[in-house]
Amino acid sequence: HSLALTADGALWSWGGGVFGQLGHGDLEEQRLPKKIEAIADQRAVAVSVGAYHSLALTADGALWSWGGGVFGQLGHGDLEEQRLPKKIEAIADQRAVAVSVGAYHSLALTA
Repeated sequence: HSLALTADGALWSWGGGVFGQLGHGDLEEQRLPKKIEAIADQRAVAVSVGAYHSLALTADGALWSWGGGVFGQLGHGDLEEQRLPKKIEAIADQRAVAVSVGAYHSLALTA
């Protein structure tokens, strides 16, 4: 799957969505870029994608994740999939400044 971040901070996704990694609330494939409406009220400044999950950093330093979580890579304290972007509350008291995602893990650099 792929994510695009536009100059206005909007997120768009397309490709395979079998674990909800596209962030549209379903498991459907998207053959064309589609705006991720569930996070449209946030201004994203960075994104990264793994094999089956996605991570976004918003202008306020918050982290949002969605997709497959079988290895805990979403950071929500469980192994569940998230079909919509969900704020990572475990580090909400930190200000993230960069993100990077591997196949089955996520990393955030805080200030």
